[in-house]
Amino acid sequence: MLATILKRLLGAVPNLIGVVIVTFLLTRALPGDPAAFFAGPAGTAEAVEQIRVKLGLDKPLFEQFFLYVRDLAHGDWGNSLATGQPVLTELTTRLPASLELTLVGLVVAVVVAIPLGILAATRPGSWIDHLCRAVATAGVSLPTFFTGLLLAYVFYFLLGWAPSPLGRLDPYLTSPPHVTGFYLIDSLLARDLEVFVSAAKQLLLPALTLALFVLAPLARMTRAAMLGVLSADYIRTARAAGLSGSTVLFTYAFRNALLPVMTTLGMVFSFLLGSNVLVEKVFAWPGIGSFAIEALVASDYAPVQGFVLTMALLYVFLNLAIDIAYGIVDPRMRLHA
Repeated sequence: MLATILKRLLGAVPNLIGVVIVTFLLTRALPGDPAAFFAGPAGTAEAVEQIRVKLGLDKPLFEQFFLYVRDLAHGDWGNSLATGQPVLTELTTRLPASLELTLVGLVVAVVVAIPLGILAATRPGSWIDHLCRAVATAGVSLPTFFTGLLLAYVFYFLLGWAPSPLGRLDPYLTSPPHVTGFYLIDSLLARDLEVFVSAAKQLLLPALTLALFVLAPLARMTRAAMLGVLSADYIRTARAAGLSGSTVLFTYAFRNALLPVMTTLGMVFSFLLGSNVLVEKVFAWPGIGSFAIEALVASDYAPVQGFVLTMALLYVFLNLAIDIAYGIVDPRMRLHA
């Protein structure tokens, strides 16, 4: 297993190098000049040129790339022009907020989608099956920003059940002592139930927005995988042997249908990380997605490059975790690797 992990990590190195090169080139190709942006509308040509020199944008593109790679090798991801803080510090500070939102949304989607897909597969043509199809159709049809705005309008503006979408906590509360960066966990560790309840309420609507987005592919894949497995010969043999329905369904059918579901789970987790960008802006969530959008508007190269590199690293470790989970669920996959 250790050899497989090392092999996967080494295989990801060329992909990360490609991400660094492409991201660097694309940020330079974007319209807009960060020097002109920070000089302001009243900035003179001399002031803009001074800023360009200070930022190193007057150097040839190859030299800029060499300096960028050299800084990366030393753990320097650059500084954000908007905040003046190191990009790596900004990303590590904001990443727990994005991960907490993504993981909670994923858990909600899994808790709803997998049982729904199993019930739809065991009762084809029933109202549950039609409900699964309707939910799947709605999930793939509604964009995340529209779903988020709709939920905020209904549950905050009309009904008043949800708090104002202004971040991770109510304005009058302070964040719990930093341990994991996840407010739900840190507030429990600090035994501060007021902060925990506030964080859970603020998290509810954005997490539901993300959950609805990924619930559709998860439910459809679970239903399709279970339908394929339930028609297999070994399932009929298990039933003929007198095994209970729950044993046949979960021990034999669901375990064999789990691999394609896990593959879809890894894909939708990647989708969630990308969808965070819009959801964080809708709910004023202080994650790395909103940080990247603000940097992109300001043509601030370093945060955008740091955001893309962070996403690439998360995808690498996510794929590695999926490969390890394959070996746990099906030992044949481990032997093959």
